[in-house]
Amino acid sequence: MPKVSVDVPHTLTEEEALGRVKGLMTDVKRQYATYFTDLQENWSEKRGEFSLKAMGFNISGTIAVAPQQVAFRADLPFAATPFKGRIEDAVRDEATRLLA
Repeated sequence: MPKVSVDVPHTLTEEEALGRVKGLMTDVKRQYATYFTDLQENWSEKRGEFSLKAMGFNISGTIAVAPQQVAFRADLPFAATPFKGRIEDAVRDEATRLLA
């Protein structure tokens, strides 16, 4: 199963980074409802687990907020392998903007 792995550095406090990342998930639910369905998230301290369905693909992963970076990890179905690079780029771009 292909893995998406994106680490985004930040200079925020962990609490500020965590608040922004949690806000991102709320925005994703609202802005991309036509692309993503069944978006679920569960947070424990500074680590979140998520799952969603995108274009018929089930995707799940984790988000971990640390003092100097946020780590995004996700498992993709094999059929989504051709999109792995674009997915990583999109996550990196959005997270970099979010954490600036």
